[in-house]
Amino acid sequence: MTHRKDIIRHGVSFGAALAIAISWSVNKSILWAVIQGVFSWFYVIYYAFTRTS
Repeated sequence: MTHRKDIIRHGVSFGAALAIAISWSVNKSILWAVIQGVFSWFYVIYYAFTRTS
């Protein structure tokens, strides 16, 4: 059970860091980076589906 909690904890922190990095590169706003870091994986998935290449 401890191993699973560690995986989930690291996944959440990686998702938040990824969301903050994406948000900063797109918006250049600390406020948006923090807000989107809270939503972490939801924002990452949203960005992946809506970005234009």
